[in-house]
Amino acid sequence: MKKVQVKADMIELVSPPRSGGERSEPERSGGLTSSAPPPAPASQTPETMIPDPEVNARATRRKFSSEYKRRILQEADSCDSGGVAALLRREGLYSSHLTTWRHQREQAEIAGLEPRKRGRKAMLRNPLAAENNRLQRENRRLGKRLRQAEIIIDVQKKLCEILGLTVPSIEQNEDDE
Repeated sequence: MKKVQVKADMIELVSPPRSGGERSEPERSGGLTSSAPPPAPASQTPETMIPDPEVNARATRRKFSSEYKRRILQEADSCDSGGVAALLRREGLYSSHLTTWRHQREQAEIAGLEPRKRGRKAMLRNPLAAENNRLQRENRRLGKRLRQAEIIIDVQKKLCEILGLTVPSIEQNEDDE
């Protein structure tokens, strides 16, 4: 089984000692050996600490405040090219963040630097939409009642024919229908 040994900023897989006095390749070439004691966790400084490898079950979206964006843009504008890369690594940002934030700044979208709520935007309701919906529901209801009334009238006509009764005709106006 191989062991992982951490030194400063280097991780190396170390093989267990072999029988018969054989030395592994790093030992022969003067590289790192497994005989060095591992660094004590209590004496580690924040720069040499290994980040926690645990991953959250659900990723969270990062939100940057407008003050943070302005500060990072000011620092990036005052750095040379190597300094910008170091700034991005230190802050855990991507160059696309700077590009987007610079574009927003150039467009004078100070409000655009504020974090935005994701998802569909609320639509403004037309004041007549509620009235329109009410009238459409009423129209459907009245249409259904009209169909029921026509069915009842047809049944009554057929019943009169069967019984031999005469039904006076109903004159239709051009307003009907």
